[in-house]
Amino acid sequence: MSDRFPRFRAVLDSFPAYRPGRVPAAVAGRAHKLSSNESPYGPLPSVAEVIAEAGRGVNRYPDNGAEALTAALAERFDVPADHVGVGCGSVGVLKQLVEAVADHTAEVLYAWRSFEAYPTLIDLAGATSVQVPLRDETHDLAAMADAITPRTRLILVCNPNNPTGTVVSRQQLTAFLDQVPADCLVVLDEAYREYIRDESVPNGAELYLDRPNVAVLRTFSKAYGLAGLRVGFLIGHPPVAEAIRKTMLPFTVSSIAQAAAVASLAAEAELFERVETIVKERDRVRSALLADGWSVPVTEANFVWLRLGPHTTAFAEACEQAGIAVRPFAGEGARVSVGTPEANDAFLATARAFPYRT
Repeated sequence: MSDRFPRFRAVLDSFPAYRPGRVPAAVAGRAHKLSSNESPYGPLPSVAEVIAEAGRGVNRYPDNGAEALTAALAERFDVPADHVGVGCGSVGVLKQLVEAVADHTAEVLYAWRSFEAYPTLIDLAGATSVQVPLRDETHDLAAMADAITPRTRLILVCNPNNPTGTVVSRQQLTAFLDQVPADCLVVLDEAYREYIRDESVPNGAELYLDRPNVAVLRTFSKAYGLAGLRVGFLIGHPPVAEAIRKTMLPFTVSSIAQAAAVASLAAEAELFERVETIVKERDRVRSALLADGWSVPVTEANFVWLRLGPHTTAFAEACEQAGIAVRPFAGEGARVSVGTPEANDAFLATARAFPYRT
């Protein structure tokens, strides 16, 4: 047998594949997954019924144009249907967008640390990442504006930021957008928008309207509790949304996902009661951590951030020993999702016993 193997792009040697949040081993019969920012609650009964019914038709291809979902989203956000594009989760939509915008001459600008999929998607597109360090755990928009060059084709603003949960205000963001060239696309990644309670934070679905170079990413994976079905969407002006449609892998949003998303939009009032429960738990968890001596930035997402530095791995191991999975970023910190009260109490007890405080 030959010792030669197929050749692959050299870029694959420079980064690891995306690693999803760990599923913890049970301790004393209990395990709590707080590593992936998922909703701790299953689908609403009305949505579950739609999912079951849609499953009867999986012998047929889904609607490639996602017309019913697109129409429902356009109605929900009061935008024209040609301003909407869909994909396989917001990260799938972002991949479509990067492929449409970037090439080997392009730079993509974003804060760091932010969503860990950004560098991989940009590298695979052959573009160059320009990472601007966070300041006080949030976007340093002044430094990002200074980093714009003629090669900058795309700017990502994750608001709230993943993994820190911090936000930028309307005043800060609009001042930044005023400095961005008209031919450079700015994408507001609002995967956690539904958890925001700070009224100073702008709604990208409204902000984009008079800015042709601004688009918004949203997802059904978090607040809507459909992480396992993978459906996300973009709202932007027609040329941006059309680029999403052109780069979409055929039939990438399943018929079940489309039906569940439409049903979830119809059940928003009930769903958002669950979101409010998570917001209250988030605030309870942060308050308890502060009372125990931790330094925790204000978060507007469904997770908290602990800047642990060299103690990050040890903290994650302590949580693992308690049957809790968190999301560690070695040498930096740990992101901890808000779960059920039981899961949150287990995490707080583990954090309370940990000898180091940020």
